[in-house]
Amino acid sequence: MVDAIESVIKPARWKILLAFATIYLVWGSTFFAIRVGVSQVPPFAFCAMRFLAAGLLVYLWAAVHGERRPTMRQWRSVFVLAFLIFVLDYGLLFWAEQRVPSGIAAVILATIPGFMALSEILILRTQRLSVGLTLSLFAGFAGVAVLISPSHLLGSLGGAAIDKAGATALIIGAIGWSLASALSRKLPLPSSKVMSSGAQMFAGGAMLAIVAALRGEGRDLHLSAVSSSAWIALLYLVFAGSIAAFTAYVWLLHHESPTKVGTYAYVNPVIAVVLGYWLGGEPVGASTVAGGLLVLASVVAITSMRSKANAAGDPG
Repeated sequence: MVDAIESVIKPARWKILLAFATIYLVWGSTFFAIRVGVSQVPPFAFCAMRFLAAGLLVYLWAAVHGERRPTMRQWRSVFVLAFLIFVLDYGLLFWAEQRVPSGIAAVILATIPGFMALSEILILRTQRLSVGLTLSLFAGFAGVAVLISPSHLLGSLGGAAIDKAGATALIIGAIGWSLASALSRKLPLPSSKVMSSGAQMFAGGAMLAIVAALRGEGRDLHLSAVSSSAWIALLYLVFAGSIAAFTAYVWLLHHESPTKVGTYAYVNPVIAVVLGYWLGGEPVGASTVAGGLLVLASVVAITSMRSKANAAGDPG
């Protein structure tokens, strides 16, 4: 009887595989789509277009389906998180991809689980700095150091130099995302994840538009000169990257363990590097491989430790 009930509740395997394929492939490919867009449109303006459109669509969809809109107190939390996620993380990612290959950008942002672990230690105080965690964090940061170190310091591993300002911006973005993840557990937010996400994307898009205006990006934005490839990239980022992939992600969280769903963190960089090399001709040298493997090993180790800790604390 129990097996029969579970078979009814559990979704078809092809749906689960499709959802995983979506967050793996779509989120992994968004880094190259960003590169295509920012090659023709100023970065903060392009980022604002993405999240204003995606946020408005998701927010309206949630409102039409009867989800409760954020209260004034919740809107304050929404704007705090939107600044950290969309202005610091995404805004700096779009800016950095003018300077750093899309695959390298994805690998550097894969350090987010490491910074999230530090946030849990320093802010939430839900985790302790163990020897294993220390070694894992060191491996991740060592991987980033390999990626951005001058070629003459790496001997036979040396490859093309990575722009230091771009790499620094990506690290700041990763820290912003990790802080937002920690604060989201403390700040009052709408109970509906869809409504909360739509509100945060729209608020982030509005702030990104202000940043773009303050940077004078309007003077460099000539819509008539933007090619169809950039518009296609924008549509892909809005509908596939922000709406379809997010929907698949939230749906998976209700049907699979967070550990399995979290595997996107170390699949996305691989997809991004492959697409950057295949479609964009981005170089993949020994330093890229070595640094990327160190970062990915760090991510796998950290996410495994966190899942074990969660399992140990689960009374059921």
